[in-house]
Amino acid sequence: MAPLKQNKQCISKKSRKGACRKFCLDLTHPVEDGILDSANFETFLKERVKVNGKTGNLGNVVQIARIKNKINVTSEKQFSKRYLKYLTKKYLKKNNLRDWLRVVASDKETYELRYFQISQDDEESETDE
Repeated sequence: MAPLKQNKQCISKKSRKGACRKFCLDLTHPVEDGILDSANFETFLKERVKVNGKTGNLGNVVQIARIKNKINVTSEKQFSKRYLKYLTKKYLKKNNLRDWLRVVASDKETYELRYFQISQDDEESETDE
């Protein structure tokens, strides 16, 4: 019984190492409205992404590329999608955009920046009172 369990663990570890992770950040709405600069955001990510515990150590392991209103992040090592969300929220807070924009997962490998939906009914009921 014991050798079978060990073989299963070895197989799962091998599959993780060879995986190439690709993520996409869709900045279409804020860039079109002119409140966010995609080039500035790209440089922010290149400066802040940590590889092996060091910032600015991208090398050939992590590539960050901008195509129009989308930023593509490709990693040869294990890379967390949640870490991209964290860095995006940090950038929004730094530029005082966190009150108007939120980061939403639109796909398994894609994050999208969307505006908060403020309903008009709540504002009208408050003014009536």
